[in-house]
Amino acid sequence: MKELLMGNEAVAWGALAAGVSVACGYPGTPSTETLETLAKINPGWVHVEWSVNEKSAAEVAVGAAYTGARALVTMKQVGLNVAADPVMCVNYVGIKGGLVIYVADDPGPISSQTEQDTRHFAQYARIPVFDCSSPEEAFYMVQDAFAYSEKYGGPVILRSTTRVCHSCAPVEIPQISPPKGETAFEKGSQWVIFPRLSYINKQKLVAREPEIGRDFCGYPFNQRIGAGKTGIACGGVSYAYVQEAIEGREHLFQVLKIATPYPFPEDLALSFLKETERVFVFEELDPVIEDELIYLCGKNGIRAQISGKRDHSVAVAGELSAAAIGKILSAHGVCEAPPEPQPGADLPPVPTRPPVLCAGCPHRASFYAVKKACAGQSAIFCGDIGCYTLGNAPPLHMVDTCLCMGAGVTMAQGLFHSKIRDIPFAFIGDSTFFASGINGVVNALTNQAQLILIVLDNGTTAMTGNQSHPGMGKTISGQKVAPVSIEKVLTALGVEHVQTVDPLEHKQAVAAVKTALRQEGVRAIVFRSPCAALLKNTKPLKVDAGRCSGCRLCLRQLGCPALSFGPEDRAVIDASLCNGCGLCRQICPQACIIQEES
Repeated sequence: MKELLMGNEAVAWGALAAGVSVACGYPGTPSTETLETLAKINPGWVHVEWSVNEKSAAEVAVGAAYTGARALVTMKQVGLNVAADPVMCVNYVGIKGGLVIYVADDPGPISSQTEQDTRHFAQYARIPVFDCSSPEEAFYMVQDAFAYSEKYGGPVILRSTTRVCHSCAPVEIPQISPPKGETAFEKGSQWVIFPRLSYINKQKLVAREPEIGRDFCGYPFNQRIGAGKTGIACGGVSYAYVQEAIEGREHLFQVLKIATPYPFPEDLALSFLKETERVFVFEELDPVIEDELIYLCGKNGIRAQISGKRDHSVAVAGELSAAAIGKILSAHGVCEAPPEPQPGADLPPVPTRPPVLCAGCPHRASFYAVKKACAGQSAIFCGDIGCYTLGNAPPLHMVDTCLCMGAGVTMAQGLFHSKIRDIPFAFIGDSTFFASGINGVVNALTNQAQLILIVLDNGTTAMTGNQSHPGMGKTISGQKVAPVSIEKVLTALGVEHVQTVDPLEHKQAVAAVKTALRQEGVRAIVFRSPCAALLKNTKPLKVDAGRCSGCRLCLRQLGCPALSFGPEDRAVIDASLCNGCGLCRQICPQACIIQEES
């Protein structure tokens, strides 16, 4: 059958076609849909799970691969940092079954802290890497990656980028059959990573690189296309941009498409360099292909002019596009830039839409309660990765730091130990608490830090699309399991003061924070209220314009997108956005916000 698939969906179908038995990961845009799709299409023989974090996911996958099963682990590029410990180590040990690590990079970045390029990690870890340029390639490459993983006895990385992850293309899906053969764990010291074994295996890893590079020279998705004297080297989604940029002028160029940037297919690249006079390199994100070509020129005495990121012909950050590539080629006198599409003259400009917490988001109420309770006191608010990072925006201004998953809890400790007089707060979401917050709490207790932990529990992993986590009591497949209680975890760790309150009950929420301010040591408040995106808009509020004084306090203090001011300088509530959370009604000094009649 032929299906219109997103890149991430294509990876899921490709893994299923390859006979994957275990698939795990942690949600992170732009990789999330892969595991969700696999859970949806699961014929019943694949174990699919949202692990508590990427490190745990990688270790589950490694354990499965030791038995001869094929295992897939998914994450975004910053998630690879979390998984780096087991991923680095397993290549020194080796595997029995195929192990594919699917990593989605985020040029821009669009929804990430960094623009890091996974191809560098692959080189550093000496793990072969495939770089797909379309959903169709993603479908076939994940199958090839499993085959190469088993052929060379180690993990393989499949790297994608945002535009491939979320673009769609028709893909031919074959008949899916269950994995063949039985799995078994063979006992032996080969699975134990002793220093001496690592020393020996590193030599093997280095020795196999030229062999894999030669093997990759014949890989079908590594291609030389055309016979022009001007060369273009590219990989990943940049290949699609190049195709569009040179459409109708293909005869002017010879294109080198690199689908396996490590180990690099040197012989294929050398034949390309020897037949071109000038080479332009287009790739996202870093000059990986470019550096390999420059190295080959120096190694083989080839005098080629190579233009790319190193000579600043190509931007060193952000995404590429067909238009950008066309402009670069035109600026260097290679060909004329294709005309850019012109928007209709009657179309208004696209409005600016700054990121903001949703209307009715309980995090807004939590931040506001802490802000009111801390009025007149000096406090520092350490944030974390999630929807609640948006608490830094006006008018709340409630996130002073944000670094990476779980760092708010530990950074607050650093602030305390530096002997500042400010009160350190640490905000963390429920999913992030399970992913990487618990260790930070243990660290705070052991090292006698003073901080107020605010767990923002909206009952889901909201920012990446409402995936499940251990506190929700269900798995990715919808199976009901015993939920892990955040309060019980905190109490078991040794946190003596734990309060739970609904942040939308404003007075009680403020009182809970004031109580925590009077306490010592590590104390915690769990602000629990469901994500606004999961609630139906059934009881919106409205403003009694006759009683509204136009003080704008609701707008100035909350910044809810459902609130605005009308032409008569009176507050207006957009019923299509309001979910009736009631926070604005509780702070209105004129009591002019009332319930909309059903």
